[in-house]
Amino acid sequence: MRSKLTGYDVGALLYCPANAHGSIVGAIVEQRFPTPYSLAFCLEDTVREDAVADAERMLRGTLSRIASAAEGGSFFLPPIFVRVRSPEQLLRLAEEYTPFSSILRGFILPKFFLENCGAYLAAIRSIGRTEEYFYMPVFESAAMIPPQTRREALTEVRAQLDTVSGSILNIRVGGNDLSHAFGLRRPANRTIYDLRPVADILIDIVAAFGTQYVVSGPVWEYYSGEGWEEGLRREMELDLLNGFTGKTVIHPNQIPVVNEMLRVSQQDYADARAILNWDTGSGSLVSASEDGGRMNEYNTHSRWARRIVLRAERYGVRA
Repeated sequence: MRSKLTGYDVGALLYCPANAHGSIVGAIVEQRFPTPYSLAFCLEDTVREDAVADAERMLRGTLSRIASAAEGGSFFLPPIFVRVRSPEQLLRLAEEYTPFSSILRGFILPKFFLENCGAYLAAIRSIGRTEEYFYMPVFESAAMIPPQTRREALTEVRAQLDTVSGSILNIRVGGNDLSHAFGLRRPANRTIYDLRPVADILIDIVAAFGTQYVVSGPVWEYYSGEGWEEGLRREMELDLLNGFTGKTVIHPNQIPVVNEMLRVSQQDYADARAILNWDTGSGSLVSASEDGGRMNEYNTHSRWARRIVLRAERYGVRA
């Protein structure tokens, strides 16, 4: 039986075009990438429409080689996902890639919104009759831009998504697609939250989905040059502060930075454990923190505490 995944296990999700990087199998087997990480093979934006069939064929070969290596190897095998282009492709590939279900954990659903969520959910239900996959919808459609309709639409999508909630691993956001709609791009010394039209959409997504689902932060597109690490850390600080957990990455250099930022502080971990171990029959549901620096209240901090402990279990506690 395959190990159970949660949205907190995705962490740094490394994107790879499905028709490129022929060395990816060797990199996985030889553990050239920092760990832990997840891996996404993209058949959508990174592949020209006239090259999709070849990309699908190449990906089949890649998955076959990874699956064969995993049978007798002892190396870190990341959770693997495929980013599809449409519900129709999802249905077809879920069947065609069945021989690799031991390593393929699920699919990423791009530009997920009202116009296609019904078709995607129908595909998820159909596939679920024979295969057990996870799905990660990506909220990046330009249809979310009009503020007068956005929140109502997100509420409707949330209601539909809840009907298959057990198959939804986490919610993802497309920072670059939304930035593109406005003709914007952040430099390495600024964050997505400085692009206010985009940030407003991202916050509305967290407000709609963050109470039930893990919502992952947008891609950081810098991986070399002056200031890129500091910029990534700064953006992840704001990601975590605003309810995002995890990050889409596009280069292995970014993985250790993301993992370090996902670790929790000693103070947060101590307080979270104290809150979750609270004697609720003691008569008092409020107390000073372990270091005496802040207030802990069971009724208002218990959900935060569960998130902190789940992160600590997967990414550790900072010394």
